[in-house]
Amino acid sequence: MEQSSLPKYPNLERLIGILETLRGENGCAWDREQTHYSLKKNMIEEAYEAVDAIEDNDMKHLEEELGDVLLQVVLHSQIAKEEKAFDIDDVAKGISDKLVHRHPHVFGSAKVSGTADILANWDKLKAEEKKHRKSAMDGISKAQSALMSAQKISKNAVKKGFEWPNEDSLWECFESETREFKEAIAKGDKENAEEELGDILFAAVNLARWNKIDAEQALLKANRKFMARFRKMEEIAAKNPAKPMENYTFEEYDALWKQAKKEVKKSAQSSSSR
Repeated sequence: MEQSSLPKYPNLERLIGILETLRGENGCAWDREQTHYSLKKNMIEEAYEAVDAIEDNDMKHLEEELGDVLLQVVLHSQIAKEEKAFDIDDVAKGISDKLVHRHPHVFGSAKVSGTADILANWDKLKAEEKKHRKSAMDGISKAQSALMSAQKISKNAVKKGFEWPNEDSLWECFESETREFKEAIAKGDKENAEEELGDILFAAVNLARWNKIDAEQALLKANRKFMARFRKMEEIAAKNPAKPMENYTFEEYDALWKQAKKEVKKSAQSSSSR
């Protein structure tokens, strides 16, 4: 059953009231100028900053960033309310109804034996809700990163039975695409090289999916790791101001990278043992 009595959230109501004021006749000129379109970048940025806080396990920062995400939700809802499209209560009702419908094992009489059954039910119920979608490729966001899109495209294709017979065949595909990319580069065919590089990345995403690895998170971690090591390189190099990093030879860069890698790893191990 659904909860019959929920606690009141006065600060959420206060936030809604603040945005109504800011968007009102005597409110803030900047806030009044905003549209769904002008704010779309903010929605993405705030969501990623919340993810950064999760990665850092910084609960205070996460609290702040979730507030920024909530601000975007309430602001978009306020704009829609002014346009007589929907309001924040409609948004809450819509997601509440969806959650209840997709959890019949909690709010209904359905029986499940584990997570696999729950996910299968979820996909079945979602398909019933989205009957207007004719293709497995429908509904994939055009705004998300290419890597995230590739993961979704691949997963949706698999649900329709379009899957590699085994992991070895995937590796063969990856290696074949790599060879074709090298050939295009050797020929100086930039257009084909770009296409082949895309095929390599898509094959890599499939390898990640096959091994239950989130390709987006894997690349984000690689980015963070590189930045940490590069900052350490700059820190080490700064101890010798007579020679800027820009003047290092490849061998000096390589040695500096290895030293930075070692020090970053040592620092991470020290932090985790505290």
